[in-house]
Amino acid sequence: MNNKFDALKDDDSGDHDQNEENSTQKDGEKEKTERDKNQSSGKRKAVVPGPAEHPLQYNYTFWYSRRTPGRPTSSQSYEQNIKQIGTFASVEQFWKFYSHMVRPGDLTGHSDFHLFKEGIKPMWEDDANKNGGKWIIRLRKGLASRCWENLILAMLGEQFMVGEEICGAVVSVRFQEDIISIWNKTASDQATTARIRDTLRRVLNLPPNTIMEYKTHTDSIKDNSSFRNTKITL
Repeated sequence: MNNKFDALKDDDSGDHDQNEENSTQKDGEKEKTERDKNQSSGKRKAVVPGPAEHPLQYNYTFWYSRRTPGRPTSSQSYEQNIKQIGTFASVEQFWKFYSHMVRPGDLTGHSDFHLFKEGIKPMWEDDANKNGGKWIIRLRKGLASRCWENLILAMLGEQFMVGEEICGAVVSVRFQEDIISIWNKTASDQATTARIRDTLRRVLNLPPNTIMEYKTHTDSIKDNSSFRNTKITL
């Protein structure tokens, strides 16, 4: 599966000649027009690989969110705050999105990129996520862009070898540090979570002393709820 990305390694540089850039832009405009047409007619066109493209095992969707730091959010307000960037079904479609996206290291404020399997929202409460959890790695500033790229290429290339367990990945840009995480379906499956941890160490080339935390989404929901209900007295 990873060979599909090896075949397109040159795209990783982010350097494209002007003709290719213009062509991609026109393709994107055409796709947007088609998408708008489909939405206006009430029909949602399925995303499929194009002719001669390298299909991925699953379709994936990019999301973006930004919020005010220090303010806990309800699931409803969080859902309203996440914006869908687009869905892709092949390696080539992935690069079309990714090559035009801002890198995490260049984001400002309290921002997140999410990459999840199509049909799974990047929310703890989603049916695919509610019994799962995530591995969390805190990064010093300057490392997020490369780690995020390595993580999502490994995920799209099925390098974690845990069947359908992987739900998606998140990179969170914060003021003092950045955080990346990978979400899986079944928090209670210790063999699977251990394999994800070990693969994460390998694909990110993490030093042996790197602190990695596994947190269930149930605990995340509890923490968010208790923080929201805390009253500060002066």
